[in-house]
Amino acid sequence: MRLMEEPLIRRDEAGLYCPLGGFHIDPWRPVPLAVITHAHADHARPGCGEYLAAREGEALLRHRLGREARIRSLEWGETVRLRGVRLSLHPAGHIRGSAQVRIEGAREVWVVTGDFKRASDPTCGAFEPLPCDTLVCEATFALPLYRWPSAESVLAAIRIWVEDCARRGMAAVLYAYSLGKAQRLLAALGGSLDQPVLVHGAIAAINRLYEAEGVALGDWEPLPERRRRGALAGRLILAPPSAAGAWLRALGPAETACASGWMSIRGQRRRRAYDRGFILSDHADWPALLATIAESGARRVLLTHGQGEALARFLSERGLSAETWLTTYEGEGE
Repeated sequence: MRLMEEPLIRRDEAGLYCPLGGFHIDPWRPVPLAVITHAHADHARPGCGEYLAAREGEALLRHRLGREARIRSLEWGETVRLRGVRLSLHPAGHIRGSAQVRIEGAREVWVVTGDFKRASDPTCGAFEPLPCDTLVCEATFALPLYRWPSAESVLAAIRIWVEDCARRGMAAVLYAYSLGKAQRLLAALGGSLDQPVLVHGAIAAINRLYEAEGVALGDWEPLPERRRRGALAGRLILAPPSAAGAWLRALGPAETACASGWMSIRGQRRRRAYDRGFILSDHADWPALLATIAESGARRVLLTHGQGEALARFLSERGLSAETWLTTYEGEGE
């Protein structure tokens, strides 16, 4: 009688666990060895004994975890042996240093995408399709209604909005996540406006890490702490969504907008009281999810991030084994 083989990854109380390799991937509790896909807070949590991550994202991960964290980094495609498996990291295209995790056992290959996008982004490496037997795939925007417009059209609309705000004597405050989205916007907009983009302090700190590694972010300046009320009319100001409130009121006359995939739902914009919404996401939309799953050749698909039920049904109807896995990852959030 043949015994059932141990799966390469299973869920436990700390997250996604590889029993043959003795490590977790993006755990939500402290563990001895954590393989980290990228430096966003819902994927990179403090307190683990050791971290393994892509070299491209090491500086960002250390910024998140602190100087004391034990971080071992790998080049893209470099393979290491962890007990009974071979592991390598490959670009995910989500933010700088974001990685897919490829795990090769004796009889099968699993790939964990982490957060990923297929759109072009000058601040990070392009997504690398990976063949596998089982794909653990994010499902942040796994509904057919999520279909992103081209980044070029969104950026053009942002430029027109900034010009319109300037004509009306208002500042244009664009909320964007401080790690990844803000740098993507700066790389695309920073050299095309009449004046440097002003950025919130949380974004400025991460900008310096990007630029220290040779990533060009265009023309930007930290938002000055002392300023005359109304002196920022006509300026584009980038800030994290958490900065809304008293900080915004101190800027003087301003119109607000948010750059996010969630802005494809009008109710989200109204609920958050933004004047405008621009659909720009660092995650895969519905067509990109389908394309990625097809390119992987996976026979089994496990969907994370809590939005995968519709996609699981869609895949099951087409002959794949598909199910959702409950995780604590937040998808597109700060």
